[in-house]
Amino acid sequence: MAELPALVKDLALILVVAGAVTLLFKRLRQPLVLGYIVAGYLVSPHMPYTLSVMDTSNVKTWADIGVIFLLFSLGLDFSFKKILKMGAAPVIAAVTIIFCMMLSGYAVADLFGWSQMDSIFLAGMLAMSSTTIIYKAFDDMGLRQQHFTGMVMSVLILEDILAIVMMVMLSTIANGSNPDGSQVLGSIFSIVFFLVLWFVVGIAFLPMFLRHARRLINDETMLVVAIGLCCLMAVVSAQVGFSSAFGAFVMGSIMAETVEAERIIKLVEPVKNLFGAIFFVSVGMLVDPAVLSSYAWPICAIVLTILIGQSVFGSMAYLISGQTLRTAMKCGFSMAQIGEFAFIIASLGLSLGVISQFLYPVVVAVSVITTFLTPYMIRAAEPCYGRLERYLPHRLTAALNHITVGHPSGKGSRHLWRSMLRQMGLNTLVYAILSTTVTAIMLTFFLPFVRHLLPGWHWTANAVCGTLTILAMSPFLRAMVMKKNHSEEFKRLWAESRLNHLPLLFTILVRVVIACSFVFYVCNYLSRFANALIIALAVGVLVLMVMSRWLKHSSIRLERMFVQNLRSRDIEVQAHLYKRPRYAARLLDRNIHMSELEVGQDCVWAGHSLRELAFRQQFGVHVCSIIRGTVHINIPDARELIFPGDRLQVIGDDSQLSRMAEAMRAACIQRVVPGEDHEMVLRHMAVDGCSPLVGVTLQDSGIRDRYNCMVVGLEEGKETLSQMPPGRKFRKGDILWVVGEAANLEALLDAASPSPASQGKNH
Repeated sequence: MAELPALVKDLALILVVAGAVTLLFKRLRQPLVLGYIVAGYLVSPHMPYTLSVMDTSNVKTWADIGVIFLLFSLGLDFSFKKILKMGAAPVIAAVTIIFCMMLSGYAVADLFGWSQMDSIFLAGMLAMSSTTIIYKAFDDMGLRQQHFTGMVMSVLILEDILAIVMMVMLSTIANGSNPDGSQVLGSIFSIVFFLVLWFVVGIAFLPMFLRHARRLINDETMLVVAIGLCCLMAVVSAQVGFSSAFGAFVMGSIMAETVEAERIIKLVEPVKNLFGAIFFVSVGMLVDPAVLSSYAWPICAIVLTILIGQSVFGSMAYLISGQTLRTAMKCGFSMAQIGEFAFIIASLGLSLGVISQFLYPVVVAVSVITTFLTPYMIRAAEPCYGRLERYLPHRLTAALNHITVGHPSGKGSRHLWRSMLRQMGLNTLVYAILSTTVTAIMLTFFLPFVRHLLPGWHWTANAVCGTLTILAMSPFLRAMVMKKNHSEEFKRLWAESRLNHLPLLFTILVRVVIACSFVFYVCNYLSRFANALIIALAVGVLVLMVMSRWLKHSSIRLERMFVQNLRSRDIEVQAHLYKRPRYAARLLDRNIHMSELEVGQDCVWAGHSLRELAFRQQFGVHVCSIIRGTVHINIPDARELIFPGDRLQVIGDDSQLSRMAEAMRAACIQRVVPGEDHEMVLRHMAVDGCSPLVGVTLQDSGIRDRYNCMVVGLEEGKETLSQMPPGRKFRKGDILWVVGEAANLEALLDAASPSPASQGKNH
């Protein structure tokens, strides 16, 4: 028999050990990530008493794939529109936490005399809390229904996005001899360019493709298509100089805006879990006890930096973002750990060869310790707030509770200017990126192709390429110049004061210059005309674009198609009535908010009405809506039944919602008596003259009601069984076929056939 490859043996060892360890951690109610890390240590060469992985390079490859799928899944849970709807509060909190924790991490590393790159990468690792660990801790502690958890998850989403940006910047810094401002600005510009370009292109085509192919794509095909697009974007990202994980995240965020997002998330989740487990196991394989003992003091110092830093800086960040002191401390204490992104950043540093080997196991040890302490830190927030409130002056506490970020009033010319300039700037950026991409593609690929087709006609090929390039850019350049010139803000500012006329005209002039520069660049690249002539040509071409009605309709049509694709998921949601009530946001001011609970498949609440369950009497909550598949039952009647899989939208305060969630978890425990046999058995029985069934109708016999069995049919010597009507009376000699559980059938046969000879055989 052929020898199994080492990869298969290693994979078997990893998954078996990981499965056994995670079962233990599940029983101990600890995060599974820790179980994977422990499993990795058990199969590593550093553990001499167990079997070890033979080929670590293959495991590293699987772990890299795991990182790609982890970030792809993160992108599926993320939406650019979510960040825009969050407002300034989560942004302020996230930026403040990251800045303060990076300074703290750099200071600790510098205190121990580590290299500059070690200090920079450690600062990046300490800046990011673990979304996976915090979400799991909230779930295990029954806190997901509380208001502060939503704020924490919003900041974690932003931190994950900024971590992607940080990874690209760290790669750029690592490739240079000395990090400076130009490299940082260049990396930021590259990230923005890549994000905007692929987001716009992806939204323009991907939702439309999935919408038209919806009837042809089953679950298997959808999984293959999603993973294929993920890997394709990972390759493209690596080719243009970014990490493959960054490309996977971008593709996930694009797919998050499609109508198939929920379906893709469910399909990709098992793949993500498998490869993610291998990634965390590979992290555990790098744990070296010798290194940990040598760096015990730095580990303790980093742990204390995270616990104290996140508690203090995190609470301060949430406080200045507009939260009350109690909520801010709950949020800050919840984030006192590092997790998956610390491992990913450490893996990046090792792959680039810019950090020391000891840093990875040190970070893993810190993550393990802080993860174990996470539930205790969350519970410590309330007692710490109580002590702080007891010692702080009442006026100071009241002042801290009313710190908030100033928001524009929404009135006046200043707000109009801000709104209009923001929209103009965004439009100009998007259309400039699209025009740059068109120019680069045409001059890099199409121009050599035309010159090859027209040998000896160099200037003709240049003219053809230039004309087609300008035509391809024309919808974007026209929209860049004309967009928002007839908006409500522009008209109101123009009519408000003559002093606004010159600045408004200047905004148009700036966009005209930017649009003309694209035409100028193409003409200057492909011709040898004088600059003055090229400028005049660019202005003339732009005037023709503005006057063209065909270009006007084309640009409007393209923009409408993009907006429709961007809102396709929202349109789908609204079509199925998944719309949050308008009053939900106002409830937050009264410590009341709306949460969503899902009825499990084995929940004993299923089949009961709202009146019977009496949620308001038991927990003090109100059920405002029941989501059942694609049906949204708003303000349900008390007689409405609850079914498995229903999602209940309930309104209450934190304590009420937590009690209901705990009661639901207890009600969803499967109550099956061990050893009880529920298998269905089919038997036939003969009705003799002594049977009490003789002369009794099927309806009155009690076979279904009393014995929980069912008569399948009556055997009359035919090829098939005859149906027995409910009103037919049993006769002597009837042969019945009955189905039911074995114990119920035995009870029925004992009652209906006193004579053992008349009992049928078990089939």
